[in-house]
Amino acid sequence: MIRIEGKEVKINHFPDGTLLLKQKLNELGKGKEEELVIKWNYENNEELLSLYFITKHCKEAGYQNLVLDMPYIPNARQDRVQKEEDVFTLKYFAELINSLEFSEVRVLDAHSNVSLALLDHVKQSTPKVLIEKVIEKIKTERGTEPLMFYPDEGAGKRYGGMIPKVYCFGIKKRDWATGKIKGLDVAGEAQLIQGSDVLIADDICSFGGTFLHSAKKLHELGAKNIYLFVSHCEESVLKGELISCELIQKIYTTDSIFNKEHEKIEILN
Repeated sequence: MIRIEGKEVKINHFPDGTLLLKQKLNELGKGKEEELVIKWNYENNEELLSLYFITKHCKEAGYQNLVLDMPYIPNARQDRVQKEEDVFTLKYFAELINSLEFSEVRVLDAHSNVSLALLDHVKQSTPKVLIEKVIEKIKTERGTEPLMFYPDEGAGKRYGGMIPKVYCFGIKKRDWATGKIKGLDVAGEAQLIQGSDVLIADDICSFGGTFLHSAKKLHELGAKNIYLFVSHCEESVLKGELISCELIQKIYTTDSIFNKEHEKIEILN
């Protein structure tokens, strides 16, 4: 979904399928020298073309101080190329965004540091406040603060310094022939898991396989209630075993890419 100053841009189509866009900028109440924020909560690739057209429309109308608020960075998974046939989509995506010359590009908890290096005028927000909000919710509900758990060492380094709480982290065991996760071991303050509520935290969730393995191991080690926070939750989570299993009490996330309703998922502001 694309919004300009909080107002949704309606994406319609001509009979041939091409985009039909209309946007009255004078109704936004913004002077042409003021900051104009375009918010993009990614849903599909067609929105990228819509964003391009809408931004050009704003610039043609004389608005030059444009800010792109893009919490989730599309194409961030393709942040490197290993074979000749690999298309470096993140690089080309960033080049397209950069061509629009935003005065600032705001992102949340970028999946790859490469994306931060490729985007011009980028400003990253961390999920620190959101994770603290979840900790407080669990503390209010359960009476004690949860133990923090990070699914791998990288997540431990990313969030461990951000959230000054005792934590432990996972060491994934993979089938290197297929790349699939077979299970994980736990390092850090693992002895504290027994009898504790645990909050798993990471940046992104697809089908949730990593978190399912994490929850199984935590349950095996005696965790009482297990919760999950991810900055970005794909709709594919609804098709995975994680959402149907009884190991995870609740998943907390943002509306960066998730816009469905599910009793087990809470979207944080």
